[in-house]
Amino acid sequence: MSRSLTFQAVDVADGGERWASAAQAAWPHMTPLIPEASRTPQAEREALDLFGRHMPELEPVLHRLATLLDREGGAALLTHTAFKPFFSSCSQTSVAGALLRNYDFHPDQFDPTVALSRFLRPVIGMSDLMWGLLDGMNDAGLAVSLTFGGRFVYGPGFHVMLVVRYLLETCETAEQAWEKLRRLPVATAQNLTLVDAEQALTVHVGPDIEAVRAREVCVTNHQTGRVSDEEEATTGTMRRFATLRNAARDALGTGDPVEATVQALLRPPLYGVKYAQWMGTLYTAAYFPAEGRVSYIWPERRWEQSFARFAPGQVTVSIPMEPPPTS
Repeated sequence: MSRSLTFQAVDVADGGERWASAAQAAWPHMTPLIPEASRTPQAEREALDLFGRHMPELEPVLHRLATLLDREGGAALLTHTAFKPFFSSCSQTSVAGALLRNYDFHPDQFDPTVALSRFLRPVIGMSDLMWGLLDGMNDAGLAVSLTFGGRFVYGPGFHVMLVVRYLLETCETAEQAWEKLRRLPVATAQNLTLVDAEQALTVHVGPDIEAVRAREVCVTNHQTGRVSDEEEATTGTMRRFATLRNAARDALGTGDPVEATVQALLRPPLYGVKYAQWMGTLYTAAYFPAEGRVSYIWPERRWEQSFARFAPGQVTVSIPMEPPPTS
């Protein structure tokens, strides 16, 4: 049993007709994600002030996109400071200079769009919430990806998808991105993996903690402390973490450690099928930031994109609604 999901690749340049058309179409789906208390003029002023203080480099882009969106409250919405929290399960690591991840979510609440943009610099990534990113890379050779941190906390700050966008627009190295994360307020508990040609690291962030570098680059959906039996039964975060860590370690002894790790990501327990619980794998990504290319991967298909040869278009893939074979 399976269902089809169509992904599209779009070159949105620095924001223009293509971006505006997609954003205007998405507008009715965006506004319900913002609490009523955040739709007042005062709340909108506070959102824009927070954005200006923490992401000043992107202010001209924000206002240009808001003009293109042409909706009341559009600028405040684009700050990503008021979206209701949502949570999912994902797994990610880095092997041999590549950033590898599974993105797990509900297929009906997902924007399957790969976007090439040039807001401040060339960036390719999986887009969501108009200009946020689930994962991506820039032309300087930096890749960034997110997972939910497993703790149901919420506070003032930015939605993590815009944080990924900001890091890729303004940083060239993982170390620079780490320094930015140390001062950015993030609204929910998240894990961000940063990969460049020299190093790979994962950072735990959240509204109730200071940003901290994780002990390992491999990460699923927990941060520090013990995971409850109930949480483990629901998300399998510890099991997935151990599986991915061991797979990445064992892959280093193979001729192609990236491919060996990808194969592990395409099998249970890393490959999820609990779509009704928002924990089904929608795609696997292998970013090669030093080469400026990315492979989006499904059990029966691969889709290559790069800065040198970005190809707008569509691919339709089959999402298995039951576990793929284990071998």
